[in-house]
Amino acid sequence: MVTMETAELETDLSLFKYDSLEQLPTAYRDLDEAERTDRIETALAELGDDVVILGHNYQRREIVEHADFVGDSYQLSKEAAEADAEYVIFGGVTFMAESADIITDDEQTVILPSMEASCPMAGMAEALQVDAAWAEITAAAPDANIIPITYMNSYADLKAFCASQGGLVCTSSNAHRAFEWAFDRGDKVLFLPDKHLGENTAHRLGMEDAIAEWDPWDPEGKDATEVAESDIILWDGYCQVHERFSEEHIEQVRADDPDANVIVHPECRREVVEAADVAGSTATICDTVANAEPGETWAIGTEIHLTRHLQRWHPEVNVLPLCGDACMDCNAMRQIDPNYLTWVLEELVAGRERNVIEVAPDEKELAQVALDRMLEI
Repeated sequence: MVTMETAELETDLSLFKYDSLEQLPTAYRDLDEAERTDRIETALAELGDDVVILGHNYQRREIVEHADFVGDSYQLSKEAAEADAEYVIFGGVTFMAESADIITDDEQTVILPSMEASCPMAGMAEALQVDAAWAEITAAAPDANIIPITYMNSYADLKAFCASQGGLVCTSSNAHRAFEWAFDRGDKVLFLPDKHLGENTAHRLGMEDAIAEWDPWDPEGKDATEVAESDIILWDGYCQVHERFSEEHIEQVRADDPDANVIVHPECRREVVEAADVAGSTATICDTVANAEPGETWAIGTEIHLTRHLQRWHPEVNVLPLCGDACMDCNAMRQIDPNYLTWVLEELVAGRERNVIEVAPDEKELAQVALDRMLEI
């Protein structure tokens, strides 16, 4: 473990924090869907109320069909806390399981079926990396009160770091309110890790001219002194799924069907959000399709599995993937294989816990502060 330079926290890179990867046993690798489904249902019947399964919207059908709750990451963590089950199995990625561990009781154990499910965007802003950059930027603007805001899609230690520096967490739905909260208390905002959500939020607030994008390790990029002149500093991170969408995809959809509606996630590039009819969180996307008139066409600019779920859940609406056959899934979410789900459930039946996610106490306490500040807004 390493002590941070600007905060009294010990942490490490996620690569080393989650290096206890347990491989799927050979006996589980070739299960067909029928056998797997039967074994999952048998294990769940045995475990009863002792376990709750959370399925993120981006998970494949074979995961969400066994989930007690389906939704976005923070919503699912709240559901887990309210369910009060002894075991929480999170069909998501590492930072989501960490959030569940922060929010749930100490008596609840959070399990991530595969430790390989690690969000690339969260890994673009490791807390130790941000700590070093924070030292640079605060030295470059010694008279400015800079407030760090981290998107929910970040590791627990970065949430804790932001709390220690007077900042908070936000979701894609309340990012604009987090910015307003920060500017009520400080002079500048450092937003991590998703530059596209940050840029779209700045536009929503009419502050598009106050932006500077920052990669502290780009030798040809802006240095700390230069970016510190701006009121909104955007960390150079992004979602690999949402960055794939382009204006050309929207143009093609409308060329094929002039009456088509387009809805995209605010993690998409600015020009994609501008070209779309609606931009919003996964909850907004789900609600929009659910409230659509029968026969309406909606092209969805987000992870492909949510689009497929919406096609099944709302057959009366013509739901299309925005990028057509070129749409791909999230490679981190893909690691939650249903065979892994079978394994961890049967291990719990046998009294063994596999792939437990546990946030360190000091880190958890500070991360909860960042979440509490978000709830204030």
